[in-house]
Amino acid sequence: QLQVKESGGGLVQPGGSLRLTCTISGSRMDDLAVGWFRQAPGKKREGVACINNSKGQEYYADSVKGRFTISRDVARSTLYLQIDNPISDDTGLYYCAATFKYISWCFLGMDHWGDGTQVTVSS
Repeated sequence: QLQVKESGGGLVQPGGSLRLTCTISGSRMDDLAVGWFRQAPGKKREGVACINNSKGQEYYADSVKGRFTISRDVARSTLYLQIDNPISDDTGLYYCAATFKYISWCFLGMDHWGDGTQVTVSS
């Protein structure tokens, strides 16, 4: 069983930066597919960025390409999401997720979720 815990959310100004952190316990991170998802008020949860466990490939939502960067520290079992140049549409509850399942398209199939950390983009 995996335990997933996010931190690092908060208020950020447009054009600023913020880094989200996710600690995952219960498995070596390089055995897992991992990712970040978000849910804005009144909208469905969507994938933001993820790393699969077939070839360690990274995927990004089109809306965040060039502004968000996903990375991991396997030794620390920690996943990061660097948010640069945020815009108001980036506001939402950000979730970290993971799965043991062997998946290629890592925006689908996650089955262990954290409780989320709120990111608010506002001046």
